[in-house]
Amino acid sequence: MPNLRISAPNVRSSVSVRELLPCPIGLVPLTGEVGLDNNISEKSLHRPQLALAGYTEFFTHYRVQLFGNTEFFYLKSLSRDGRLAAFRNICAFSVPCIVLANGHDIEPELVELAREHNVALLSTHVDTTRAISVLSEFLDDQFASQVNVHGSLVDVYGVGILFTGSSGIGKSEIALDLVERGHRLVADDIVVLTKKRERVLMGTGTSLVKHFMEIRGLGVIDVRQMFGIRAIRFQKRLEIIVELEIFDPSREYNRTGLDETTTTLLDIDVPTVRLPIIPGKNITVISETIALNYLLKTYGYNASKVFSERLIDEIERKRAAPGTTDDRHVTDFQADDE
Repeated sequence: MPNLRISAPNVRSSVSVRELLPCPIGLVPLTGEVGLDNNISEKSLHRPQLALAGYTEFFTHYRVQLFGNTEFFYLKSLSRDGRLAAFRNICAFSVPCIVLANGHDIEPELVELAREHNVALLSTHVDTTRAISVLSEFLDDQFASQVNVHGSLVDVYGVGILFTGSSGIGKSEIALDLVERGHRLVADDIVVLTKKRERVLMGTGTSLVKHFMEIRGLGVIDVRQMFGIRAIRFQKRLEIIVELEIFDPSREYNRTGLDETTTTLLDIDVPTVRLPIIPGKNITVISETIALNYLLKTYGYNASKVFSERLIDEIERKRAAPGTTDDRHVTDFQADDE
């Protein structure tokens, strides 16, 4: 297990309705500033169909309430007084907000009822299914577990590699060298990892540091301004951890690649490579090789296992037919003397 400098996991207990507004479904507040500071304490959404009909025993009023076609046409089927009573029954539970899907218009009297009960009404033009999908994803991200890790996260050939190690070992310098070779920096020094769904860790930088980088002896540089937009990413999935350490001749290092090591972050196992640092070792090229090897494994080719199988086959062959054999890969050079 790498010696990671990592913060305690952080999970938000609530988000404000105002924080929903950037959600990419074009939410428009119909009640102005009313209710925008209400707190949402759960990431799940609720369709209040039974509550509108008067059954509120299991009404999860603390969730975001979403009105789709079913809720709108039910209200439309009621008399004016019935509509007001049904809507008042919902607002009386102090729901944080009501999202109106499909761009449906709502009567001014109902908007006024929401204002009186400090309930935010948010309208969106997207259909109910998409509103549920996007809102659920957005809230899942807001309530996701997060940790801060000391290291550098780089997109190398599309593979998210997190370089870790003791302070001053050269994480930033390796990241800078990779950027110069055409790869993309995600974050340096502090990497914020967020758990998405059950098996994905997404990494990004902090709002303060962004794509600034400290190089000892030089100072702080801005990678985006220096190398251009092609040199950065705002987010990337974490797929491999590379732990950098000073070479210790007394320690055992992986020589075959058959024994795979993982690091557990937020209950997700991340493949980990422990890389010893010695003078003259080209860590940048090795990092690119790590990324390419990961891609090969992802697409079903494991060089370590293939070589192991060939070695076993060769041992069995020699055991079955002992004697001197020509082990050259090419046994007839066909007058090619180059």
